Amino acid sequence: MAEGMERIWVRHYAEGVPADIPPVETSLVDLFEDSVARFGPRPALEFFGAVTTFTELGDRVHRAAEGLRRLGVGKGDRVAIILPNCPEHIVAFHAVLRLGAVVVEHNPLYTASETEHQLADHGARVVIAWDKVCPAVQSVAAVGHLVSVDLTRSMPMRTRLALRLPVARARRLRSALTGPAPGTFSWPLLLEVGSISPGHPRPTADDLAAIQYTSGTTGVPKGAMLTHRNLGSNAAQGRAWVPGLVEGQEVVYAVLPMFHAYGLTLCLTFALSIGARLVLFPRFDVDLVLAAMRRSPATFLPAVPPIYERLAAAAQERGVDLTSIRSAISGAMALPPETLALWEKVTGGLLVEGYGLTETSPVAIGNAMGRERRPGAIGVPFPSTEIRVVDPDHPTVDRPPGERGELLIRGPQVFAGYWNKPEETAATLLEGGWLRTGDIVQVDADGFVSIVDRIKEIIITGGFNVMPSEVEAALRAFPGITDAAVVGIPRADGSEDVVAAVTLAESVELDEDAVRQHCRSTVAAYKVPKRVVAVDDLPRSQIGKVLRKQVRDSLINA
Repeated sequence: MAEGMERIWVRHYAEGVPADIPPVETSLVDLFEDSVARFGPRPALEFFGAVTTFTELGDRVHRAAEGLRRLGVGKGDRVAIILPNCPEHIVAFHAVLRLGAVVVEHNPLYTASETEHQLADHGARVVIAWDKVCPAVQSVAAVGHLVSVDLTRSMPMRTRLALRLPVARARRLRSALTGPAPGTFSWPLLLEVGSISPGHPRPTADDLAAIQYTSGTTGVPKGAMLTHRNLGSNAAQGRAWVPGLVEGQEVVYAVLPMFHAYGLTLCLTFALSIGARLVLFPRFDVDLVLAAMRRSPATFLPAVPPIYERLAAAAQERGVDLTSIRSAISGAMALPPETLALWEKVTGGLLVEGYGLTETSPVAIGNAMGRERRPGAIGVPFPSTEIRVVDPDHPTVDRPPGERGELLIRGPQVFAGYWNKPEETAATLLEGGWLRTGDIVQVDADGFVSIVDRIKEIIITGGFNVMPSEVEAALRAFPGITDAAVVGIPRADGSEDVVAAVTLAESVELDEDAVRQHCRSTVAAYKVPKRVVAVDDLPRSQIGKVLRKQVRDSLINA
């Protein structure tokens, strides 16, 4: 297997960024406990103004770990977490890891059927879930223990009152939502049985830490297996990539969901590893973020282009100061030049574009955190990261310099494979540890990488992946629809709209609202088509496969 390109791009790193990071030989448990020891009294988390110190966070993690141990959780067991961003999410994540068990992150906005598929695939017997989704979990899964989390418990009293959820009412609501089903109990009970013994066995760097579901390059969602070394390495690469970070002084805003690989690393592991105050938002809301800026101004903001655009525009309109945000990293979709210019005008800070996959934990390539960057390019490989550009049909054959081809990546952040899917793993992880990305790129003479096209037909909307086949199945289940093709139509902000072309049975008229309402009961809201267009027929290949690219082109040109 050929080696990677000569690392000519290293000379374009920001000053002080190393070509390689030291090999990570410890687990995320060690990383977390080191931060607790070093930053003890400093704020670790902030949630609607309520602050948790590193010492308090460490104590809660140790108590949650003991509670989970008494539920029978041990090394290698999967534990599902179905939570928005909140302090309990952080505690649950690290408590599971302390036992040598495996975190499986789930989107709390998923429908019952989407959640059911993933729970059945990884087989977790313990689920820690937002109380609002507990009934759905109970309806689809034979779970041994379901731990219900009421987010209002972590909010200050004034916020509970503002939400009209005082303690007594919150308790009644939690009881009504979770019900008396066997094996279901509230989160506080998990923390009431004492702390885990310091001598309890710990995981190693090579142990599995998390399973993150992704579409991969093709097919249905599958669980990407990320080791402690993978996630720890990507956190270390992130620390190396951003010069000028002051440990124990940074304020990082978690507007990205931590069930997404981007949010998990940039917020959950990276931020805590530098002793940052992590300000948690259950969802992105302009008003909440601008209010937090007045209380605890951010210094570092990982996000996606639409968030930067909305925040900058609102701050400019309302006179809110964003100049504390020195550094920002944009990912998940292309960064429009207009958004970049507006953000840097309003903040005076740097905004750079990066690239990654769930399979790379997730960041692998980025523009340098300095003025030397290439607009339109996703950047250069991270420290300790190699790339190749190959013939997509013959991935062992390298393309000549400057020619387009499929991007391969190798580095310590590259995942261990797909959960229980050896064939898909073998097709994606090649000999020598090279990961097939499914993206067609071009690399210039300085090593800057630009995305040209995607082999895979995954739609990226709002930073989330949508698999066309999943939405198409939902559409075909609607009475009167005989076939469907789902594609992504580009938007000005670099994201895509989910749009469906459908064929109808004879004498059936399209009721677009009814079709979209049907989809909402089957797939998550962001997967529901923005538009549904009736067509006479769908273009097909000689073997009958729908040609989505032709569908997409016709819808763009219509």
